[in-house]
Amino acid sequence: MNITLENVNLQSTSGPNHFASKLVKYGQKNGIVFKQTNDVDARLCFIETRNYVSKVPLFQRLDGIYYNLTQPYKLQNQNIEKTYHHADGVIYQSNFSKKLITEFFGEHKNSTIIHNGADVDFIETVKPLSHPKIDKFDNVWSCAASWRPHKRLDQNIKYFLEHSSENECLVIAGKIEKAIEKNERIFYVGEVSVPNLISLYKKSKYFIHLGWLDSCPNVVVDAKACGCQIICTSMGGTREVAGLDAIVIQEEEWNFKPVKLYEPPKLDFSRVIKNNFDIDYNMNTVVQKYKGFLRNAQ
Repeated sequence: MNITLENVNLQSTSGPNHFASKLVKYGQKNGIVFKQTNDVDARLCFIETRNYVSKVPLFQRLDGIYYNLTQPYKLQNQNIEKTYHHADGVIYQSNFSKKLITEFFGEHKNSTIIHNGADVDFIETVKPLSHPKIDKFDNVWSCAASWRPHKRLDQNIKYFLEHSSENECLVIAGKIEKAIEKNERIFYVGEVSVPNLISLYKKSKYFIHLGWLDSCPNVVVDAKACGCQIICTSMGGTREVAGLDAIVIQEEEWNFKPVKLYEPPKLDFSRVIKNNFDIDYNMNTVVQKYKGFLRNAQ
């Protein structure tokens, strides 16, 4: 099967592009040839396309959409929605993602839910991080994101300080403007490469991701595949990829109406609920699902 990718930069390590790299790698192992020509069986666009004249079947992979009241979300969604209604098929990344998008755009005639996956073959080759500053601790906690207010770094730190022992540390990956909390048990490492992130996850006992309304964060999928116990919230798609042993903090339900995204509510850490989601995050499985959906929809 021949597929061309649209709106993808394989040199980037951002969430969607990082996933695209995994899709290409495992696709090649499962009979999918990715090439940038018109002689293909299908086009797979990430988020949106600008090409509405091609006769090749178009499939849209959607994470979330825009709904921040402090931004021109209707304008931001305009071409995404156009792609949505033009596409022959839509792939949502989570149940939450599907509910969000159908609330805004309506039901699509042909869609499926395929969660993100982890490069398990690569993960097996990576050694856990070893560094004098963290090796002295009994356990390592970690978190990683493109830190914006709705990712709730402050709540991640607060949870760690309230629930960790004195001989546990927290490593925070990702660019931030300034340290929120200065503490000898908290380390800010900035932006790091994917191999170094995997190494950090394999060192970590816990991965904490208390972001608000995330659809299907790749960092959580990768951390779970590395053996971390995930700490997340109930509102969004994160819990769907966090595993049965996840610690899930319950928060108020969202009505899927536009909100001030960068003003997330505070969490009550005592409201812990059981997680009932258990998915196969192996990229071999994920690619087979993509292949089956694209092939059957032609």
